[in-house]
Order: sequence, then C-alpha cells, then structure tokens
Amino acid sequence: MSVERSIAIFSPGLLGGSLAKSILQRLPGMEIRIWARRPEAVEEVRRELPSVHATLDVADAMRGVSLAILCMPIQHMGAVARQMAGCELAADLIVTDVGSVKGSVVAELEPLFARANATFIGSHPMAGSQHTGLAHASGDLFHRAACLLTPTVRTPRPLLDRLRAFWLRLGCRIQEMTPEQHDRRVARISHLPHSMAVLTTLAALGRDSSVLDSAAGGFRDTTRVAGGEPAMWAGILMNNRAEVTAALQDASAVMRELLEILQSMDEEALRRFLARAKALRDLLPAV
Repeated sequence: MSVERSIAIFSPGLLGGSLAKSILQRLPGMEIRIWARRPEAVEEVRRELPSVHATLDVADAMRGVSLAILCMPIQHMGAVARQMAGCELAADLIVTDVGSVKGSVVAELEPLFARANATFIGSHPMAGSQHTGLAHASGDLFHRAACLLTPTVRTPRPLLDRLRAFWLRLGCRIQEMTPEQHDRRVARISHLPHSMAVLTTLAALGRDSSVLDSAAGGFRDTTRVAGGEPAMWAGILMNNRAEVTAALQDASAVMRELLEILQSMDEEALRRFLARAKALRDLLPAV
C-alpha cells in the first residue's frame, strides 16, 4: 500500500490540529503542511507544532503533497477548494475532508478536482468535541473512531484503498457508504442529537436560567453538544436540512406520543415507552 509522501491540512482548528498531532505520532517523519487563513493562526501553529510547515499561501501548502485534507466548516470548503484546484497539483493527489455532510460536498468538489486531474473522496471521522481551536487538539482524537468514507462510481479503487490505509494508520475503524447513505445515517446519530440538545437547552433554560443552580450530570451530559460552535452547526444543519428535517419530524412524533401518554395518565404505556427506549439505547456498544 502506498505511503503518503506529504500531507496538507487546510485549517488548524480542533480537527485539523488533531490530525496534525495524530500524524506526527503515528506517521513519524511525514511532512505536514498546514494552511491557515489568518496570520495569528499561522503563528499559533508554529508555536504549538514547530516541525510543521505553516503558511498563508494555498499554493505553498499544496506544493508536492499527495494528500490534502479540508478541515474547515463545510460552508467554506468550496471557496478554498477552488483555490486549491487552481494550483500546480501532484499527479497522485487525493483530496479529502472531515466534514459532517457529504451529499452537497461531494457533488461540488468531486467534479471540481476531476477537472484539475485530482481525485476527491469524502471522509468523515466521527470524532470531535464541543470545543474548538488548536488549543483543544489531541493526537488521540481519532483513535478507535469510526471513519465514514463516501466513494462514488467515479472513485478509483487504488486511491480509495490509499485513503482507507491513511485513516487506518490513525487508528480509525472504516465504513464505506454512498454520500446519500452517509447524510441519512449521520442525520440520525449526530445531527438529530445535536438539535435535540439545543432544543432541551432552550426549553429548560429559556424562561429561567437560574434553574442551572440545581443542575447535575444528567443535564450536563444531555446538553453537552449544544455548546458547539453555532456558525459551524448552522452550516451542517442547513446543508443536510432534508435529512435533518425528516429526523426532527420523527422526533416530533415521538414527543407527541409521550405527551399523549402523560395526558392520559397511562402508567403502563409509559413504562413500555421508556423500556423501548432503554432496549434500543442498550444496543450501543461500550466505548
């Protein structure tokens, strides 16, 4: 299996910084180039990751690399990708990303890079945090995380195998699916939980935030992801709005069922309702 020659990471936030740290740990000697939009971010990379080449210049970041990874919010990927595609690119270049939506991203970037004689393949490592920025980056973030790859009928198998090998070297568990299957699945196990955490936070605290004085672990665990970056999550939910809407409609139906049970004071139905949820939650593998 081909080993990457050098790797470019576009945007040194939580995921980009964690990727750099993981590559330094697991692929020793690999050349890493990091592009950042702001001079302050470049200086932070140089302080925190002195062995990494940090730059404001897209062409400099792309020079000679065999793998480039887009790590910015999905709503900004297209503009940066167009700059990348206009650079001189290595003949064996693979471009991928770490975004949480695949349908719109693959539809835009696969043909864009194909015209530049490069290959785009979507990736989504299921790893992250409500925190943002390089300061919170961890070299262990991807260890044992599921990484969803979304090839299409136009994806060359040897390049897909190379990308698979890269994520495996970082400790990921690989799954393959179409971009459409990805967006449907992730709407249910990522985007819906985030939305429900936001709704729970607003419903619980919107009228009287002083109740937080009595909060314990249950509220903290249930609402943790509501602390995520609003601009990033707005982009995710809007770009996957059809699947998120369908998931929220199902959540609304389940909520109506619970309301009806409580209004009818049917304790046996309530127990069955709660038991059904527990049985499904118990299917989740232990970490």
